[in-house]
Amino acid sequence: MKIRSRFVVGAVVMAAAIGYLIFSAIRTTSQYYLTVDEAEARLASIDGQPVRIAGRVKPGGIRWDPATLTLSFAISEIPAAVKNGIQPAVAADAPSFSVICVGRPKPDMFAPGRDVIVEGRIGGDRVIRATQVLTSCPSKYQPKQEQ
Repeated sequence: MKIRSRFVVGAVVMAAAIGYLIFSAIRTTSQYYLTVDEAEARLASIDGQPVRIAGRVKPGGIRWDPATLTLSFAISEIPAAVKNGIQPAVAADAPSFSVICVGRPKPDMFAPGRDVIVEGRIGGDRVIRATQVLTSCPSKYQPKQEQ
């Protein structure tokens, strides 16, 4: 009886340890990102915190210095929907954030109008000091419309 109870206690301890490892692995690897509008609404509470923000690279204002590996640009909200194959333009007064990423190569698919996810810390000055910039591929191929 004593050996059987030790076996049961050992099995319970091992199951609890495995459950804890699975729970902690899922919690640390599942990272949610904020949209530009959500980050704008929570700016006071996320000031100085590590964040992931999804947005669209604003045309103009992209600066890349290959000597220092410094990339700076602005992101704005990703427009909600494509209508009749035409992507709506982002309003000029839409919320946006400046992004500065130092020490990383520029992503290959980085371009104006491209959707990106920026990881880093955001400051009250509306500047995201990024540690990583991830570009996303279009989710669906759409041929160019002839005019």
